[in-house]
Amino acid sequence: MKGTVVIVGLGLIGGSIALCIRARHPKAHIIGVDISEQTILAGDSLGIIDEGTTNLADVIADADLLIFCCPVQQTEKFLAELPGFPLKDNLLITDTGSTKMRVMEHAATLQEAGYTFIGGHPMAGSHKSGVTAAKSLLFENAYYLLTPSEGEDPKHIALLREWLEGTNAKFLELSAMEHDNITGMLSHLPHIVAAALVNQTRDFTQEHPAAFRLAAGGFRDITRIASSDPTMWTDISLSNKDTLRKLLGNWRDGMNEAIAMLEKEDSDGIYQFFDMAKEFRDSLPVHQEGAIPSFYDLFVDVPDYPGVISEVTGFLAQEEISLINIKILETREDIMGILQITFQNEKDRERAKRCIEKYSHYQCHF
Repeated sequence: MKGTVVIVGLGLIGGSIALCIRARHPKAHIIGVDISEQTILAGDSLGIIDEGTTNLADVIADADLLIFCCPVQQTEKFLAELPGFPLKDNLLITDTGSTKMRVMEHAATLQEAGYTFIGGHPMAGSHKSGVTAAKSLLFENAYYLLTPSEGEDPKHIALLREWLEGTNAKFLELSAMEHDNITGMLSHLPHIVAAALVNQTRDFTQEHPAAFRLAAGGFRDITRIASSDPTMWTDISLSNKDTLRKLLGNWRDGMNEAIAMLEKEDSDGIYQFFDMAKEFRDSLPVHQEGAIPSFYDLFVDVPDYPGVISEVTGFLAQEEISLINIKILETREDIMGILQITFQNEKDRERAKRCIEKYSHYQCHF
């Protein structure tokens, strides 16, 4: 496909989408728009974009496809301003925000004027951020949710999917309301709960300092989403506040029921509480991307001596296996000497396990 693609917000998501479009549609002209001139220079030097600017007005008239990859509230502001710009009649507009109802409401004026807006949400991420972390494989096999308006021309949806086919994502269409309800339950609420649990633990460690060291391992793993960008999650929480207020109310009621069962020493009720959770959790799909990006961690038992990290990473380098994060766990179920290595996908993790076991006697486990 030919045409001019304008991407507003040249971070991890915007940069990765640009790479995917370039890979599948090499004749497309890709323009990056970002408030940071350094980001634009980086995107240009890495070959992610063909040109860039800090001012959307400079390039909007040339756009055939306009993708907003900025925070939801910023996208809403841009959508309100777009009717004042000279736009091509066949301009296709989408976004990548984590919430959709308010975005679709702000796009209504554009749609009334005859322009096409289809909400989008690629459900993928990375431990790293910024355009320098962009990669064409970021969305592979992840869900890419689309929220077209009711009655949207199927040709427009097909055109957007064709532009984005280089993501190799699994497209799924939902209404904006269904999208926000589902992501609220499966992503937004868990982030709030994780943050609340970590904040409670922070206060607890002031009185019990030993808890700080013991919070490594399992506790650190189950609360890792609390390390997400607070600016982004402030934006998400406010843009989906109605759904979250309801979900948090349900969560509060559930916690009150747990308190009541403990006070009554209701062993049957407590057993059912854990048993129902186990049964449903065990039935969930495995080895698939979902509302929260999966973490592909490999744990390596290593001896405690200088240079062991470079030794292990050297093994991976020989096999050209990329990792995205590595750290030493001081405590993991009372076992010392654990390297936790995180990979982009399951395939890389499996390759890494075979590689390390090939070149060393170190035990690896998931």
